[in-house]
Amino acid sequence: MHKIETHLHTKHVSKCGWLTAEELIAGYKAAGYDAIVVTDHYNRTTFEYLGIDTRAPGDKVGAFLDGYRRMAELGEREGIRVFKGAELRFDESENDYLLYGYADDLLADPEELFRMGIAAFSPIARGQGALLVQAHPYRKKCTPAIACYLDGVEVRNQNPRHANFNERAEEYAQQFGLLGLAGSDCHRTEDIATTGILSAELPGDSFGMARLIRSRHYTLIGD
Repeated sequence: MHKIETHLHTKHVSKCGWLTAEELIAGYKAAGYDAIVVTDHYNRTTFEYLGIDTRAPGDKVGAFLDGYRRMAELGEREGIRVFKGAELRFDESENDYLLYGYADDLLADPEELFRMGIAAFSPIARGQGALLVQAHPYRKKCTPAIACYLDGVEVRNQNPRHANFNERAEEYAQQFGLLGLAGSDCHRTEDIATTGILSAELPGDSFGMARLIRSRHYTLIGD
């Protein structure tokens, strides 16, 4: 079975991230993981941290994907597959949404996206085949989104510095038939490899990773 991390942040892009690509790849290799999804924060704080004016013309996705690309390059050398993801936040709330299996142009205009909100963004993302999973929906300042806008819910978030109320997230997923996902929500050394998923399949790319999640053919690490 293959061990896969689904929720991870790099210091290269996420202001709250403490670890470099080198530190992350080394940690996950030592823990026996086969793949990692890099879900750096895609929110206003991130672009301020990167020194990017979201209203100005020019490429913004390239800078956002810097952490993923660093991880992918190192992962290829170390035998760990690295997939592209994102953790989105819209202006409407403090909710965070994990995005899997997307083309870069979906995130080309952050200013438009931040103002869009989940109700408007969800059908666009799904129309392109992307997958939306709400992260830690019961954490402080977060509320579960209306289920019809989601493909799944993070039912096991192992970040130790927050009260995540994972049991309530599990209940919400079961109530509405949403898929359940587990992620370490890795920001610091102590967060490395605390959970994730186990799969008989090791996807070949980021789109394959989204298909795997959608299929529900995995178990949560720790079950």
